[in-house]
Amino acid sequence: MDDLTVIKLETFDGYLFTPRYGPDDRPTIWKPEDWGGRIPRHQVSIAWEQIAKRYRLQRVYCDPFQWQTDIEQWDAEYGPDVFAEFPTNKVARIFPALTRFTTDLEQGRVRHDGCPTTTLHVNNAQRLAQRGDTYALGKPTQHQKIDAAVTSVIAHQAASDARAAGWNADPPKRSKVIHFTH
Repeated sequence: MDDLTVIKLETFDGYLFTPRYGPDDRPTIWKPEDWGGRIPRHQVSIAWEQIAKRYRLQRVYCDPFQWQTDIEQWDAEYGPDVFAEFPTNKVARIFPALTRFTTDLEQGRVRHDGCPTTTLHVNNAQRLAQRGDTYALGKPTQHQKIDAAVTSVIAHQAASDARAAGWNADPPKRSKVIHFTH
């Protein structure tokens, strides 16, 4: 696979951003081509460790494809009941999340940091018709990636679900965020 792995965070008030990690303050976006053709899973875990120290994690949705064990380990370390699988290839899950994200973005309920990779991926994303009026996101060609766009949608869904479940805006000792790994 040559898909990217991306972590996005969303604050209680709807600010969506790409966090940074490590001594060189790298964005949490991993391209296989930059790491010898593979996603550096250890780097992803290091990023989660630093994110969990910096922010109070409320809800984390992760695409489980090839990450099931990692998701379980992260939940054991930074949860409990924080990390959950969110299969992005299931139209019944992704379509409502896409609809919510689009509506909330248009209504100004979600803002973003202008991450150039995310902007490129959002511009690459195409609606792929499914059954009835539903759709999913797809890439126009294999090299036109959409991973950061999908991650943004799922991060927003996690934040929205956390707010609906009672996440409050009282300022904690650490900032509260919601995020997703794809």
